[in-house]
Amino acid sequence: MNFKDFNFKEELQKAIDEAGFKEPSPIQKEAIPIILAGNDIVGQAHTGTGKTAAFGLPVLNMLEDTKGVQVLVVVPTRELAMQVSDELYKFGKFLHLKTATVYGGQSYDRQIKHIANASIVVATPGRLLDLLKSKRIKLSPSFVILDEADEMLDMGFLEDIKTIFTFLKVKRQTLLFSATMPEAIKRLAKNILNDPKFVTIENNQVTNEKISQSYYVVSEYERDDAILRLYDFKNPSKSIIFCRTKKEVDRLSTFLISQGFMAKGLHGDMEQRQREEVIKAFKSNHLEILIATDVAARGLDVNDVSHVFNYHLPFDSESYVHRIGRTGRAGKEGSAVSIVTPHEFNMLQKIEKSTGTKLQSQVIPNIKSVKEKKFDSLLEKTRTQEITDVSTQIVEALKNEFDLSTIAFKLASILSNSTLVKGNNIIGKSQKDIDRLYNSVHNDRGAPNKKRGNFRGGRSNQRNSSRPRSRSRSRG
Repeated sequence: MNFKDFNFKEELQKAIDEAGFKEPSPIQKEAIPIILAGNDIVGQAHTGTGKTAAFGLPVLNMLEDTKGVQVLVVVPTRELAMQVSDELYKFGKFLHLKTATVYGGQSYDRQIKHIANASIVVATPGRLLDLLKSKRIKLSPSFVILDEADEMLDMGFLEDIKTIFTFLKVKRQTLLFSATMPEAIKRLAKNILNDPKFVTIENNQVTNEKISQSYYVVSEYERDDAILRLYDFKNPSKSIIFCRTKKEVDRLSTFLISQGFMAKGLHGDMEQRQREEVIKAFKSNHLEILIATDVAARGLDVNDVSHVFNYHLPFDSESYVHRIGRTGRAGKEGSAVSIVTPHEFNMLQKIEKSTGTKLQSQVIPNIKSVKEKKFDSLLEKTRTQEITDVSTQIVEALKNEFDLSTIAFKLASILSNSTLVKGNNIIGKSQKDIDRLYNSVHNDRGAPNKKRGNFRGGRSNQRNSSRPRSRSRSRG
């Protein structure tokens, strides 16, 4: 099946083709026909499964050429509001639809002006309720969408949501999407939806098959060394590193910048203007690494993220699915890499069970392996490099002093600096150690954690205690 089978308007299909969307995801395949038929819907699917297009495309297809706000989308965070707004604008650009984004920390007057000219409003609950209660705006949308409903519940917005619906007309099509279905969300759905259809994406469909998932086992003090070695080996084009805390985001971003990477952090303590600047820089390729907390990156939609790294595993499986869903988007392949310690193996196996996915254990490459890969890459780059005017001038200038062989060796020596690898030769556990640890946790869940926590694999003890803190070349 492909998107043309839905028989969307020509202008909408053109935007879909331009975005590179070909085959619908499971949630899109099931939800779009239901919405096009005019039904209310409860869709249960995790972040990264394509929910925005699942509700956005059919709603855009059904919009009439009339003035006023026809669509209201309510989301939990500012970042998600901006992302959903951007995506809906992208899909609706040939339909000439205007979108207004409404969230706290911005000018009321400017947002009210944007709402007056918009067909679609994407809003966070707090600011939307302020505008409705103060009677600064009045909305009568034909379509109302609640996205990430369980997240809004966790953030304490449930009562705000209920109050918002008292300001909306009863005759409407209401769509509710949530990763999980706690009782409070079920009761909310019963109160605000009219005879809804239910769509649930099972666990075996939760993670994108185009995302390769792997993990490396290290001692706690080796996390920074492991990140540097993996970046040297994998050489990601654009990546996100997820941390558990804001403090860890700040520390790791400072460390990676000191190692020559173009990196910045993203978390909730930053001012809204700073966060918007970081996201914009990341989208426009002025950053190669974004270090973020789960909340800050929720809804972040960048189609060309090649790798996602879990500096620490998250505390729950849903956060893991959300994290890795930042890569492998728009039909592209992606890679999700987790750095774990023996203490985190229970969480690792819980994630595998919840997602129905087996993560591939791997060993962190030694210096020789990284050098060989860098050497092969350098050879290929040299073969395909076009000769420029400046390079010709350099060789001609040096011919007065050296023969061509010497010039070639000197230039190759400059290039070879990029193949240098810092750090200890051995980082992390061996495959034998990883297998033994995995099996011991899998077969002995009732055993005391202390015994498993004291596991010490052979590879971890083969190094001195010094930690590398410099790189051989600048990434900036």
